[in-house]
Amino acid sequence: MDFLDKALEKAKARKPKAEEGQTPSAPRITPSQTPSPLSGTGAAVGEIHYTVTRTVPVSAEKLRSQRIVTGASDDPVGEAYKLLRTHVVQRTRAENKNILMLTGPQAGEGKTLTAINLAISLSQEVDKTVLLVDADLRRPAIQEYLGLPKGPGLVDYLSGSRSIPEVLVHPEGFAKFVILPGGRPVSEAAELISSPMMVELVEELKHFYPDRYVLFDLPPMLSFADALAFAPLMDGIILVVEKGRTSKEDIHRCLELLKDFPVLGTVLNKVEGKEQGYYYPEYHRHEEGSAGEKSWWGWLRR
Repeated sequence: MDFLDKALEKAKARKPKAEEGQTPSAPRITPSQTPSPLSGTGAAVGEIHYTVTRTVPVSAEKLRSQRIVTGASDDPVGEAYKLLRTHVVQRTRAENKNILMLTGPQAGEGKTLTAINLAISLSQEVDKTVLLVDADLRRPAIQEYLGLPKGPGLVDYLSGSRSIPEVLVHPEGFAKFVILPGGRPVSEAAELISSPMMVELVEELKHFYPDRYVLFDLPPMLSFADALAFAPLMDGIILVVEKGRTSKEDIHRCLELLKDFPVLGTVLNKVEGKEQGYYYPEYHRHEEGSAGEKSWWGWLRR
């Protein structure tokens, strides 16, 4: 676990900047200087016209096969994500927390699919748009889930070969939803994620539009240092775990590593519903002495 200990030290070193009352620098991109790096025009919510961001068609059949909810999803899974959305909005709106990260203890627990579905559900809020960033640069998968063509992404921006407008993608049919794909997988993911260029990008994404949620999909915490190194930049962190697979020890380890950072709660993934074939995400707040903790620990692997 040496790499996690080192990442924790780096994360703690970043954190005091916010505690000292320092105000983040103003974003260097403004509407008067260049088209919006996110929506293409800077138009108000409900009046978005994607003239810079690429609009790419998506297959409804592909979305269904990947268990991705759509605007028309009124099935139990879609409703479960609406409930998750409500919890997230309630815990973030008052303090204007709009930069959120999803991660999990280990690979394969459903963090990427949860990030996609939560982002889509949040984009259905009447006063919010959503940018989903694939920051799992070791195994970028959001494009594959949505059936989008391979192309440049965050890796190319951080390595200086592409600008943000060149890599953003708008999935056709999702009015207020934009994706910043990861691009090609790289071995130096931790260095890119913690680079000054990435820190500056997060600040710009946070302050450019106050009516936008920005969700980051990060690699699993207990396998790589990326998520822990990224935690100090976030307004909120959501931990995704899997029923019957994730161990209590893994969750305790993650929460211990994140104890100095804003954990919004845990999503218990792949909970079987009454309808055959449906799997629900369940949201659980993590607070010291929470009465609800005992009610769901039993779902987890001991």
